[in-house]
Amino acid sequence: MTTRKEKLVVVGNGMAGVRTVEELLKREPNRFDITIFGKEPHPNYNRILLSSVLQGDTSVDDIILNTYEWYEQNNITLFTGDPVTHIDTKQQFVISEQGQKVAYDHLIMATGSNPFMLPLPGADLEGVIAFRDIEDCEKMIDAAKNYKKAVVIGGGLLGLEAARGLLNLNMQADVVHLEHYLMERQLDETAGDMLRDELASQGMTFHMGKQTKQINGKERVQAIQFNDGEIVEADLVVMAVGIKPNVALAADSGIETNRAIVVNDFLETSAPNVYAVGECAEHNGIAYGLVAPLYEQGQVLADTICKKEQVDGYKGSLMYTQLKVSGVDVFSAGDFREGEGKKAIRVHDEFEGIYKKIMVKDDKITGVVLYGDTSDSPRLLDMMKQGEDISDMSKAVLLPSEDAAGGQSPVVNMEPHETVCGCNGVSKEDIVQAINQDGLQSVEEIKQHTNASRSCGGCKPLVADLLQETLGSDVDIAQAEPLCGCTDLSHDVIQEAIKSQMLTNPREVMNVLGWENEEGCSKCRPAINYYLNVIHPESYEDDDRSRFVNERVHANIQNDGTYSVVPRMYGGVTNAEQLRKIADAADKYEVPLLKVTGGQRIDLLGVNKEDLPDMWADLDMPSGYAYGKAIRTVKTCVGEDFCRFGTQDSIGLGMKIEKKFERLSTPHKVKMAVSACPRNCAESGIKDIGIVGVEGAWEMYVGGNGGVDLRPGDLLTKVETSEEVMEIISAFLQFYREDANYLERTSHWIERKGLDAIRDEIIDNMEMRNVYAERMETALEHKPEDPWHSLSHNEKKRQELFERKPVELV
Repeated sequence: MTTRKEKLVVVGNGMAGVRTVEELLKREPNRFDITIFGKEPHPNYNRILLSSVLQGDTSVDDIILNTYEWYEQNNITLFTGDPVTHIDTKQQFVISEQGQKVAYDHLIMATGSNPFMLPLPGADLEGVIAFRDIEDCEKMIDAAKNYKKAVVIGGGLLGLEAARGLLNLNMQADVVHLEHYLMERQLDETAGDMLRDELASQGMTFHMGKQTKQINGKERVQAIQFNDGEIVEADLVVMAVGIKPNVALAADSGIETNRAIVVNDFLETSAPNVYAVGECAEHNGIAYGLVAPLYEQGQVLADTICKKEQVDGYKGSLMYTQLKVSGVDVFSAGDFREGEGKKAIRVHDEFEGIYKKIMVKDDKITGVVLYGDTSDSPRLLDMMKQGEDISDMSKAVLLPSEDAAGGQSPVVNMEPHETVCGCNGVSKEDIVQAINQDGLQSVEEIKQHTNASRSCGGCKPLVADLLQETLGSDVDIAQAEPLCGCTDLSHDVIQEAIKSQMLTNPREVMNVLGWENEEGCSKCRPAINYYLNVIHPESYEDDDRSRFVNERVHANIQNDGTYSVVPRMYGGVTNAEQLRKIADAADKYEVPLLKVTGGQRIDLLGVNKEDLPDMWADLDMPSGYAYGKAIRTVKTCVGEDFCRFGTQDSIGLGMKIEKKFERLSTPHKVKMAVSACPRNCAESGIKDIGIVGVEGAWEMYVGGNGGVDLRPGDLLTKVETSEEVMEIISAFLQFYREDANYLERTSHWIERKGLDAIRDEIIDNMEMRNVYAERMETALEHKPEDPWHSLSHNEKKRQELFERKPVELV
């Protein structure tokens, strides 16, 4: 006899509702027939990380918490883009916007919150948006393609993250805040002012103590106006002034609401068999907007629905926040305001940008603010939760200095019961036990098994430290991370498998190594293609289906769908014939803009895709690979032949380097420069490989980066001849090609590997230097021919280039 499953309906596909379902599946995996309705056209995703998507640090796919496959595997019926519009609490069924009618035995309201939009004149203009979901992110990204001036109203966490993202999108970002310091709910005035100074140095402009009177414009926003009459121009206005619980559906259904949906200690509403969880729930007059309380509620609700004995009920949550705000670590908890009966312990280091404050009352910690260094947060939070008596503790114990910690991670001295991941309530003991029992080798595996670091990600460094502490030297944390979501295997494991099992093509790698997605994805396919190329340089035929569109058409796609074409000019040197070819091509194909690049070449911008093959044939110049994970440019100064300060032939050496290594595949783009003297006119100090001429010698710098993560190069060595320079470049590049992860810049590789280890391998060890140099020669012998010289006379290949479709690589 088959037992009828209880029908569970969840209204809302967000973090709180789906986490409750996860908790129910842990307790009673076969008890419920589950249906989930979501307003957005996406599976459950991590809303906390939307700012990372906006800032370009990650993609929408990367923030998905539960894939469509997870719903299928757990027999969950999911309706996306179809919100519930009616609830009949007497007959117990719901009706969705698209007409789905589903009966329930248990109904969970997880409708979350809506962004609060200020009722200002002009708030309905085009270009005035909130920052709450994926669609809002997409609107901001699209706006940045055509507009440059953005104003964010709201200096709280969400507003600052939006402003940081807009800066990354090359927009001017002005932040308007009603209070006189930032993030007043999470920080005190000292920390708020420190944060403002830091963000101002990043490029944000602040209007503090300002109240917006109206938004000006005709059809699209043009400016905002304050109460004092000041006007600030704006092409985009983002309102980030708070949220309000989404209670309309509950109220229309006769369920008791106040500010949010009123619930008791068991998350029960006023209607039978109807519960509420998350931002839409109000418990003892409080509606929580942080992820940790929502997950705590989810655990209690799962126990309630499963009728677990001795359910204590939900008693409220200690409010705390641990997040990275635009590159600055911030933590706050409890009541950190000063007042009667309270005393403060403070550490304020203006040189290091660190501020810590602990508020104490009746020998117990009542509140904490940490800015710049949050490593003490798990320990202090646990002391607050336990109500620990600190009367016998010294200030040095409560806020130890870095020297006192001996350079150790704070997780090392944590007690087993102490919480590492506050969002998900995961203790040190939980993580260590999972590592030992399940053989976990990476932070990603720990996240999948325990949920630690799954939400805001603030505890990820502690999780990594704990993994390293537990496994000792048996694991390299950086190398242990999975390549992508298609596999649990790390970069180094995949490379080793390719070598040991003699795997020779991408499909074979994915089949043999048990890929979850048999076609791979936009992360793993290019990486596998690269690793096969490096490991089997003599026999592997490059798979152009595993390359991004830029690399397939040998041009950079622009925001309007056209392309930019960059012919190679060795060492930045050109001649009249090349310039005539470029000018003729620009006229023939009506190129709207020609621009000299930072790498001393000419960029033809605005070329239509269908014109690319013919343009390259007309130019009859090598591609500059401005799109590739390859050797890009070798920038040079004019050198000793022309400059009165030059000590070396920088142009000659630069051209020799570029001609030898052009088209060589590398883990990431590689830029080089040769300067004839220490004045460094070619900017050699911020290149992946920088050569600087001094009297009678060359200095070689490596690991420089002139991008967002500005990093000066490290002095690798000093040699006397250009022959030695070429030999060391060969060895360095080959070592980098074989050892670095795909998409790891030389700057990040050197910081992970250590400059001394690189010197030991290719500078001090002549035998290994020769080995790497020989392997480089093999790689250079088999590097691809210039694509457009070979394609220009082969119509069939040119057609294949545009007709063969990649696998989701755009």
